[in-house]
Amino acid sequence: MAMPRQAKAPLGNTLVGGLALTLALTGCGSGDDEDGGGIQSELDVPPPPEVEADPDLADMVPEDYREQGTLTVGADSSYAPGEFLDADGETVIGYNVELFDAVAAKLDLDTEWQESTFGTIIEGVDSGKYDVGSSSFTINEDRMEQVTMVSYYVVGTQWFTAAGNPENVDPDNACGMSIAVQRDTIQVPDLETRSEQCEDDGDPAIDIQQYERQDQATEAIMSGKNDAGLADMPVALYAVERTDGQLETLGEQYEAAPYGVLVNPEETELAEAIAAGYQSIMDDGTYEEILGNWELSDQGTLDTSEVNPDVSEFEDAETDE
Repeated sequence: MAMPRQAKAPLGNTLVGGLALTLALTGCGSGDDEDGGGIQSELDVPPPPEVEADPDLADMVPEDYREQGTLTVGADSSYAPGEFLDADGETVIGYNVELFDAVAAKLDLDTEWQESTFGTIIEGVDSGKYDVGSSSFTINEDRMEQVTMVSYYVVGTQWFTAAGNPENVDPDNACGMSIAVQRDTIQVPDLETRSEQCEDDGDPAIDIQQYERQDQATEAIMSGKNDAGLADMPVALYAVERTDGQLETLGEQYEAAPYGVLVNPEETELAEAIAAGYQSIMDDGTYEEILGNWELSDQGTLDTSEVNPDVSEFEDAETDE
């Protein structure tokens, strides 16, 4: 890329909201929502399978949560297709949402999804504001020092840029370029490490532009404000597919690691119950059906859900996508 461009005015809510709909609808469906199916209908994503409660799993849930009957779930709704808002502007949908809803159903619990800023969800789980957090959180040692994490899917980082790569971005040599990323994601330290190496080599630092929401970061790339960006692989691919040829990926995803649902460290029994719920939907085919509906069943699937898994085996892993 060229040297960092001057910063422009912050993106307004109208622009961000418009991008969210663009990412959801461009190139998909008929655009006719007369059946009330919302964005999921427009995307031709089938409704999730019905899931019945498993009495044995329900018995694993701590009594106070059983009496409560509902788990409040903190989620950042700007991370399509994992978690994003339906056409009503209120309902959180996405493949991560459907997976956790299926787990909750196995535990004979309902869910109440609450929008949050990504960087505040861990604190919200620790403070009790949310019973759990499910928002495309990659499991790593730093996060497991703050919360308990239950594994359910494997994802790596993917670079993407404007179609045609007009600034000739090379992910392995992005020195002096302006790169968009969502704040508090694992991609931020990735860029910081790359930037430090640039300076050690006598090259210009990377201009790391951090945005509160992923849709803001994606819009900054589409508008030309930033030269490229990086995000979790499903998010980058979804953006490329839904923006009518305005974006393209660069290279392959890397540093794949499991996603994890966040649970307060003191709620060990709840974490074990959630892991058992994920294991149940993995074993009975619900897991693969949901991921298949979102065209994600051919990559990243796990056979086993674990509480605070050992992620060292994933640190140097490369994937085919």
